[in-house]
Amino acid sequence: MLKHRGFPGRLPSSEYQFVIRRDNKSGATKLIARERFADRRPPDRRADSGFMEALWLYFGEEPFERGNLDAGRLSWLFGREVIPAEDPFDPESYEALLKIDVNRARASFPEAFDGTGVWDGGSA
Repeated sequence: MLKHRGFPGRLPSSEYQFVIRRDNKSGATKLIARERFADRRPPDRRADSGFMEALWLYFGEEPFERGNLDAGRLSWLFGREVIPAEDPFDPESYEALLKIDVNRARASFPEAFDGTGVWDGGSA
């Protein structure tokens, strides 16, 4: 499992996890597209936005390996702002390639792209 060195481990001042420390011995947790309802709590929305901003600052438009990115946090964005970058795509692989759908991500999380997000100085 690739560890993304320098990627933030969690949202600042919260318990919202962005990466995992070690791989699961029984295999990677499957990525699924989780439904985001309009009545989600503000802290959950901030975690999604902070994670999207960290992905953008760390990877940009380039495809990236899933590696040690948290499956639960990825699943809130998967299928919308984060999409498969390969075909066939294995949602249960740490080596799976993903990419940001920039247009959709900008529409969903404008603060992650305009410098008003959670990461000071534009560096996650």
